[in-house]
Amino acid sequence: MKRRFIQCDVFSSQPTKGNALAVVVDGDQLTTEQMQSFARWTNLAETTFLMQPMSEAADYKVRIFTPAREMLFAGHPTLGSCIAWLESGGVPKTPGTVRQECGVGIVEIDLTGKFPAFAAPPTEIRPMRRAELDRISDALSLRADEIRVTAELDNGPVWQVLEMDSAERVLALDSSKVKWPEFKAIGLIGRREKSDETDYEVRMLAPSSGMSEDPITGSLNAAIACWFRKTGRLTDPVTVAQGTKIGRTGRIFINPVEDGPILIGGDVNILVRGEVHL
Repeated sequence: MKRRFIQCDVFSSQPTKGNALAVVVDGDQLTTEQMQSFARWTNLAETTFLMQPMSEAADYKVRIFTPAREMLFAGHPTLGSCIAWLESGGVPKTPGTVRQECGVGIVEIDLTGKFPAFAAPPTEIRPMRRAELDRISDALSLRADEIRVTAELDNGPVWQVLEMDSAERVLALDSSKVKWPEFKAIGLIGRREKSDETDYEVRMLAPSSGMSEDPITGSLNAAIACWFRKTGRLTDPVTVAQGTKIGRTGRIFINPVEDGPILIGGDVNILVRGEVHL
């Protein structure tokens, strides 16, 4: 049958310089196998399917697929799916807030600011295993004095995160030296100079749409933000750059609301509207 379809670009003010997302608006009645097959065909980092929610509190339900598997939660699919749902006539039950049902529960998207922004879901923070750190360090030729701190973060996806001593160090690393599935998803973050328009540079090393790293990763940045807040390092809004190494101009805006959630926001540009036959 014909189903409404949108393709959008997330986390960049410049269309085609963010992270692409395919959205099947009318996802009800599709089987898991059909969804996975279509996600494999689009060959994008993620493809989402919008459905009627199971929870009365939610505005819609989303299922998120990479070309290889289903995800419980992902950041740029959350923002892109929200804007696609609104573009297709969706009206939130609560003005200014969209509630998305997904694999980690209900995620709220705030529409009252300059950018749509989702509330970072709870993140489990664990020490990175020494053996894992040694494997990553050996593969990327990292010295101990280049690494400030590490953690394993879990907000649906699981991230092995290393904070490096600078943004320049993050950008200098060769992503081709780590292969999937030998390594879990690796997150790298480094502080930029204060005079720069962004505060941090982030990279996520794991295969995405044929590339050795993901262009812009909202869920990773959300997990890092939760980690930084717990350790007392996130008190003011920050801007993160991602995708620089692969020609993208990703910008993620992180806003730690006082006595409230951490909001992860960014631009969403709709590039394609039409129908898909599934």
